[in-house]
Amino acid sequence: MKVIAMNGSPRKEWNTATLLEKALEGAASEGAETEIIHLYDLNFKGCTSCFACKLKNGKSYGKCAMKDELTSVLEKLKNADAVILGSPIYLGNLTGEMRSFMERFIFPYLVYSANPVTLYPKNISVGYIYTMGAKGEHFDFFGFNKVIEVNEAIATKIFGYSESLCSTNTYQFDDYSKYVADIFDLKEKAKIHEEVFPQDCKKAFEMGAGLVKRQSAEASD
Repeated sequence: MKVIAMNGSPRKEWNTATLLEKALEGAASEGAETEIIHLYDLNFKGCTSCFACKLKNGKSYGKCAMKDELTSVLEKLKNADAVILGSPIYLGNLTGEMRSFMERFIFPYLVYSANPVTLYPKNISVGYIYTMGAKGEHFDFFGFNKVIEVNEAIATKIFGYSESLCSTNTYQFDDYSKYVADIFDLKEKAKIHEEVFPQDCKKAFEMGAGLVKRQSAEASD
């Protein structure tokens, strides 16, 4: 069993990366081989609308034809049994790197036809981990509930299963006194970091373990 986590944050040791590592620990606890890939380490672009992945009888039908530092990663992902995508929320949505990755990872398998609906050769589980400095009560304002809904729907359609974990009101800085950020309640932030974020880490661990269990059960059916 292979589980790969994609870190869409520019930080390798902050909220998103921490939760992804916890998810991989959970997957490893169920015997899975794990790996984390940091998208900001790679030089790549999003989809360029070449549509080579949709060309009838084309040599790149069903796969991304672009060649850059993401190409080998996309090949590696074909061997994964579960993929966990993690991103902080910037301006109400995923980071540009994560969005560009999703275009390249998901779009080639989407078919403009009723049958089949996906070109992906097997069912895998996809987990989404989102982190944000905003509170959960602001989801409606940013329209973020719809973002989660759409991402899950697309992943379920293409890969077979998807679930999400949201960690809200997270620390953005290690020292708020250094930044212009007086709209935040620092005592509340500290309490969330000390009491709630560890719970989110536990949920991430359970997500990773659960995805492996789900794949193992499906493989034995």
